[in-house]
Amino acid sequence: MVSEDLESRLSNMGSLMEPARRALFLYVASETDAVSREQAAEALTLPHHTVKFHLDRLVEEGLLTVEFRRLSGRSGPGAGRPAKLYRPVVREVSVSLPERRYDLLGSLLAQAVDDSVRDGAPITDAVREVAEHEGARIGEEWASTGGADLPCLDRICGALTGYGFQPSAHEGTVTLANCPFHRMSEEHTDLVCGMNLALITSMVAALECTGVDVELDPEPGRCCVLIHDETRAHR
Repeated sequence: MVSEDLESRLSNMGSLMEPARRALFLYVASETDAVSREQAAEALTLPHHTVKFHLDRLVEEGLLTVEFRRLSGRSGPGAGRPAKLYRPVVREVSVSLPERRYDLLGSLLAQAVDDSVRDGAPITDAVREVAEHEGARIGEEWASTGGADLPCLDRICGALTGYGFQPSAHEGTVTLANCPFHRMSEEHTDLVCGMNLALITSMVAALECTGVDVELDPEPGRCCVLIHDETRAHR
């Protein structure tokens, strides 16, 4: 099990600062057996070409190692080609769940305080503006990796993967199984939930997802934000 100290150090390693790459490393590290590109792509809702690129970079960085094995368990003629599988170089490293991103929260709030002091704006307005800027950055960054032709909810899940929200799409709704700012959201609910709403709404806009409704709908055990495909709901 990864300690909070080790996970914090991993966050600061240059090769793991890219959110999708870090998410892939933590996913591979959390599995008891080596995983294929297809498994990783399905688990994290990422395009196959993105997964291939980041996994191979992790191998180059010495964080993952590769093995080849037939997943069918068969051998001999007709058994098919061995699959390329990935596992951590250090097997005792695994992921500590649920993931928290207090580093991101601290960065956003510090920027909001600076802006509020400089411009004299209310802190809630400054937090919203900073969150909107970050959401646009996340959406634009993910869009630059490809996948623009994917359905909107797949784009949204792909962009949020790696930020601790644990997104999943089902029947036209994206649910975020985890709040990466959980402790602070319990102590400062309105501020943190409003920040999440602004960040995700701006990210959805940057992904050019029309007909998608982002709303606050707090429930125990998940993030306060829900994302609905309104076009699907009205079919």
